[in-house]
Amino acid sequence: MRRAEESSPFRKPFSMAAAPLRFRGMPRRSRFVVYALVFISFLYLIPRMHLGMGGTLLFFLISPEAAGPYGGGHKVDILRYVDPLIGTTNGGHVFPGASLPYGMAKAVADTNSHAENAAGFVSDNSEILGFSHMHDSGTGGQPSMGNFPLFVHAGCPEDDHKQCVYSLMDRPIARVNGSAFAAPGYFSLNLTNHVRAEMTVTEHTALYRFSFPGNDTLTLKSDDPLRKKDVDITYSPIILVDLVDLMNSRSTGGIQVYNQSGRIVGEGQYQPSFGAGRYNAFFCADFKGAAIRKTGTFISNNATEGVNFLDGVGNGFYIPSGSAGAWIQFEKPVENNHEIMARVGVSFISVEQACDNAEREIADYNFERVERHCCRHRIIRGRISCGIIPPSHTSTRKSLPKTADAGRLTCRRFYCIWDSFRAQHPLLTIIDPPAQTDMIRALIDIYRHEGKLPDCRMSFSKGYTQGGSNADIVLADAFVKNLTDNIDWDTAYKAVLSDAEEEPQMWGVEGRGNLESWHKLGYIPWDDIDTNGTGPMSRSISRGVEYAYDDFAISLLASGLGHDADAKKYHQRGSNWRNYWNPQQADLYREDPDGPVLKTKFKGFMQPRKLDGSFRYENTRACSPVHNMHICYYDTHLSSYEGSPWLYSFFVPQDMDSLITLMGGPDAFVERLNYFHTSGISYMGNEQGFLPVFQFHYAGRPAISSYWARSYIPSLFNSSVNGIPGNDDCAMGAFSAFAMMGFFPVAGQDVYLLTPPFFREVKIKAKSGGNKWAVIRVKNFDPEGRRIYIQSATLNGRRYTRNWITHEFFIKGGILEFVVGEEEGKEWGRGEEGRPPSWYGDEDFGDWDGNKGVEGVDAEEEERQAGRRGR
Repeated sequence: MRRAEESSPFRKPFSMAAAPLRFRGMPRRSRFVVYALVFISFLYLIPRMHLGMGGTLLFFLISPEAAGPYGGGHKVDILRYVDPLIGTTNGGHVFPGASLPYGMAKAVADTNSHAENAAGFVSDNSEILGFSHMHDSGTGGQPSMGNFPLFVHAGCPEDDHKQCVYSLMDRPIARVNGSAFAAPGYFSLNLTNHVRAEMTVTEHTALYRFSFPGNDTLTLKSDDPLRKKDVDITYSPIILVDLVDLMNSRSTGGIQVYNQSGRIVGEGQYQPSFGAGRYNAFFCADFKGAAIRKTGTFISNNATEGVNFLDGVGNGFYIPSGSAGAWIQFEKPVENNHEIMARVGVSFISVEQACDNAEREIADYNFERVERHCCRHRIIRGRISCGIIPPSHTSTRKSLPKTADAGRLTCRRFYCIWDSFRAQHPLLTIIDPPAQTDMIRALIDIYRHEGKLPDCRMSFSKGYTQGGSNADIVLADAFVKNLTDNIDWDTAYKAVLSDAEEEPQMWGVEGRGNLESWHKLGYIPWDDIDTNGTGPMSRSISRGVEYAYDDFAISLLASGLGHDADAKKYHQRGSNWRNYWNPQQADLYREDPDGPVLKTKFKGFMQPRKLDGSFRYENTRACSPVHNMHICYYDTHLSSYEGSPWLYSFFVPQDMDSLITLMGGPDAFVERLNYFHTSGISYMGNEQGFLPVFQFHYAGRPAISSYWARSYIPSLFNSSVNGIPGNDDCAMGAFSAFAMMGFFPVAGQDVYLLTPPFFREVKIKAKSGGNKWAVIRVKNFDPEGRRIYIQSATLNGRRYTRNWITHEFFIKGGILEFVVGEEEGKEWGRGEEGRPPSWYGDEDFGDWDGNKGVEGVDAEEEERQAGRRGR
């Protein structure tokens, strides 16, 4: 058999047996190498996520010597440092298989890892279900996609196809431990049934190479205590295609195998993993490398020869395993190292489109050519077309979903903007503005056809809204950063006004709910009665602070488009977060479940309010790692979503001066934010935890932001398979990339918070064109990692005292240079004039009364009566 290191030109195979690195015990210089590996891998992973549109992936430079053809110096094969397996366990749910940036085809081995296989493959020892061609990456909840998996037998006992297993419940096979290997555009794995699988992709087509030992008789070793002895099989491969998906959600489907050509085509209707409705998917599979012996179909483990067509599968009859499909048995593939090639085109439009994609993109079945094309030309330098259909084939859109214009590409999924607006979209605005511009246009198209912007969307289905209408922030972020290429900003403005003013009938999947109270009272009452629409009547704190920030973002868009009255109105609504602030609320907890109620010194938190204006107590630590972590997902009854009132009390990026004042001033704010990170309340596995790492900037203490960034990287973000602390959701890698480059976005504003990069120099191609670069350089860089605090800075040779910078730096280019030290700097970024902007002042408080409704709230008594337990 071909070894992994011979099959891919990039690097040696990854060994599952390798122990995770213990970073704090490593020498500092070795840790720096790890930083570099993490950084490069995350930069590769970011555009491979599930946002959908194409663009140019820019080449990042750690130093001028590494520039190669992109800036001088000798060539460096940057791809050999990429490990797509980072984050494939420990809840990261990262897709590690073969894919192109923004491509539809994403091929990998699917494992039966319960609650972990959302992206298909998991770096554990679970068995393999098959090899499928479409996946999402980093999602939480149920597994996503994984439609039409292939499964391969090297042969069957007694050369009888009926004695092979077909059902999803019975066919899973063990992998050869340590054989999983992933590189850009390539994935391979060895199975214990004598099958080796390799895969690569184009935009809409997966190409598999299955290899076999070639012996006439093979033995399947028994590691199952229920199987009494080993089993001999006769070498004559069977490849089956199953109509299941990873979630086993198919409602109906059909499949056909052509016994002369061996082509298998099919379709199915499936359920999105985090949304409402159904979507249709189609495939077209062809094979090369061996003569066909037999063909047939199967339902569960009942395989029938000669019956080559199934229709209405799942439509009214029960299949225990969900498995139904078609199979082909081949003669021995004696040529080409005992290999069979499988080419699978996919489409969301039709079987004909799937076949056209496959024939056009991989006509020659040349695995090495496709892999080279994928890894070199496409990833480093190429424009990537949309994950749906290339522009030259728009005429075939007979069954095109209404969300896609006949003459324009559109994204098929934003999964989910509640996660991605905080870091992913701002990063693409810098490194891939054409792709981000396409996504902005896609959001506007979705509004045109659906009547609302999505907050989450996958596979043409409406996803569940988790917080605010955060596409408003994505649009505002693009506007203030001057993305203009064919963007209809007038329609975009209508879209955000619709979110702010018009409550949809089903605000659980789009728009906002409780708008009547939001407009009248300035908050979402805990006991609100909303008869205008339906959705989860919970999460009033987290939705409220997000609605406030959404409205602030709309005010920026309104101001820039000349709608002055609207700008004032939405700016005022942006201060509604104050209506959740209970200045009397203490931080209560128990060290022991049966112990006394304790309290810290911190006072004042976001709390739910009732219609009468009074506050209702909610444990300030609920839904954090120290108290009932898993009780506030989508169906929660609590007032915060996937995070505690402690966390959401910091989410005021538009009005940090006011928040700092309410928390007792800069010193008290810093003390509280430090406690948040040291007490275990903070959770970096969710995107809301990102910005609080850097919010020390607003109190004039950017050095502490640098400290925490270097604490979380690499303790939680590192180059091991469990090197992501939670569902990637397309933003964990963005957080690491930003932190390691030395700046972090305040999404929706033209603000980046500055910290020292993890490297001597970072260069990003400026968007103004020419040979201009945005360069961030550490003048006295310390590879040992001791000097991590900025002492002074210059921008283009002139003294620079702000601890933040605007997007103009990445448009025009320039040189931002830091001098760093081992102790916190005494001046840089600490003065009031050097802090990031806060868009509100004390005069904007109006008649707000932070003490209204506080009377009668005895939090300790409520804690006692509720019988709450835990810390």
